Amino acid sequence: MDIEVLGTLAVRERGVSVTPTAAKPRQVLALLALHADQVVPVSALIEELWAGAPPRSARTTLQTYVLQLRSLMASALEQGKALDEQVDASRRTAKDVLVTLSGGYRLNSGGGTSDVREFDRLAGMGYRAMDAGDFPRAARLLRDALSLWSGPAFADVQGGIQLDMEAQRLEETRLCALDQRIEADLRIGRHRELLAELTVLASRYRTHETLQGQFMLALHRSGRRGEALDVFQRLRATLVRELGIEPSAALRRLQRSILMAGPETRVAAEAGGERLVRVG
Repeated sequence: MDIEVLGTLAVRERGVSVTPTAAKPRQVLALLALHADQVVPVSALIEELWAGAPPRSARTTLQTYVLQLRSLMASALEQGKALDEQVDASRRTAKDVLVTLSGGYRLNSGGGTSDVREFDRLAGMGYRAMDAGDFPRAARLLRDALSLWSGPAFADVQGGIQLDMEAQRLEETRLCALDQRIEADLRIGRHRELLAELTVLASRYRTHETLQGQFMLALHRSGRRGEALDVFQRLRATLVRELGIEPSAALRRLQRSILMAGPETRVAAEAGGERLVRVG
């Protein structure tokens, strides 16, 4: 089974789509797909579908959605069987793919692909390369990880409480990988190549101090000192107006360093702590 959730939902069994068009079954499949090979409790699925106000028939209705998914899976297995000459592969049934267990359901991927797992694998390797000081490798790995995203997670699924929470969590992991990839690119002197991307990101994430600081640094290194200082002023105005706070101490040090054209500064890491980067 091949699973994609980093963008539109796509789940395929032997190359055949098992993604339903109806909204509620899509929600069920999306949550099961995200947690493939793990048991998803019935209570979590009911909360996702009915947001804390389930009808009396909730469990029966959920079972109906599961049967609809199994019907799609059975059809996909039959189509795949006709093309598959391996005898063992034909033994997998719809109930083997979507298993009913005590208190929940489990979607068995059968060793297939998952874009979330691949993202986590590549991003983890990228972070380790950053820690080791291998910035070209880190930039490459993190770029490969980010390329798996085609849009917001579950972009075409009408999410409930569970999926909205998971989508937010996944977005945070994407932003973390993006921040580290830009940091790696800055470390290897790609400041001019980053300007177009950072212009868009700074406009989209107006209060994200790490991205704004990276934009300031890229501008300054590209000989656009005045524009770098303008970014700080816009950020400060936005933070004060919308959140009632001043920029972090690290961003203020970056501003002073650019003003003084100092040799070094620190840019705050979003997750906490600070990173040393060269201004010049």
